[in-house]
Amino acid sequence: MAKKRRRENAAPEETYEFVPPEFDEKEFLLKDLYGTKVLLVVTALAVVIGIVAACMQMAIGGSFGYAPGLLLIFLTMAGFRQLLSLLKFRVELIDQKMLIGNYILFFFLSLGLWIVLLNPPFS
Repeated sequence: MAKKRRRENAAPEETYEFVPPEFDEKEFLLKDLYGTKVLLVVTALAVVIGIVAACMQMAIGGSFGYAPGLLLIFLTMAGFRQLLSLLKFRVELIDQKMLIGNYILFFFLSLGLWIVLLNPPFS
């Protein structure tokens, strides 16, 4: 009995070689340091706004005493880009993800400090 011949593909196999993209270490470090400076400014600003919001609520009191403090936090977040540009930061160099992270950090840090200052032994 005759053997069946197998058909062999004449197409050569493609070889894949991973080529990593160009990486500029100096640019990466400078961008990271710049983001850290912005983070420090956001943290300091959140502490100040949290203290001011707590003082406003203690001064106003009442059932809606929280509204001016919350409004102050949201207005500060809305004017964040302008505030950073006034402090001579170039906002266009900050990544969108990093800026969103700074917004979230600012909101929760100022809110947390505000809540802590409204409770004993601080109030």
